[in-house]
Amino acid sequence: MRIVLVGPPGAGKGTQAAFLAKNLSIPHISTGDLFRANISQGTDLGKQARAYMDAGQLVPDEVTIAMAKDRMAQSDAENGFLLDGFPRNVGQAAALDEMLVGEGVKLDAVLDLEVPEDEVVKRIAGRRICRNDSAHVFHVTYNPPKAEGVCDVCGGELYQRDDDTEETVRTRLEVYHTQTEPIIDYYRSQGLVVTISALGKVTDVTDRAMEALKPDAG
Repeated sequence: MRIVLVGPPGAGKGTQAAFLAKNLSIPHISTGDLFRANISQGTDLGKQARAYMDAGQLVPDEVTIAMAKDRMAQSDAENGFLLDGFPRNVGQAAALDEMLVGEGVKLDAVLDLEVPEDEVVKRIAGRRICRNDSAHVFHVTYNPPKAEGVCDVCGGELYQRDDDTEETVRTRLEVYHTQTEPIIDYYRSQGLVVTISALGKVTDVTDRAMEALKPDAG
């Protein structure tokens, strides 16, 4: 299957992408991973991206699109892929369509993870990260540490990242609504959008997604 995963920040896209890719036996291709791989390997595209990032500028669409095209051409993506974070706007979506037509393939579905805005704010603003190891993540409501402000694993100090404050989250949501959300209507006009609730347990959301992605669903 060839799937695009969309949803607001805090919808759990990264978590769901990993589970879905494993269940469907297709690679999970995320924009973040594309940038990291190209930059660490010193590719021409990575050097271009690094130059923009070092200058505090957004990486142009054409660089992101070229990275995605290169990744989707690799052998493990021959029978499908799950795109996470790309396309991020209608221009990229149109470029992806053109790219796929050139390869003689098409998208099977666009999975839209739906989460109420207040829940997004609650999820992200409640996160607390360990200063000693960023892999140790807690949540003031959903996964609180045994002692407030102290990591259960190593005893390190827990803190809230600057981009996890309510004000920053609401700004990120506005960017999502303005730039990325329009691709849902773009793909809905093609009959590709499948919307599911991203509320509840991670496993329940995955089961919901797998059911919705069945060829005879809906």
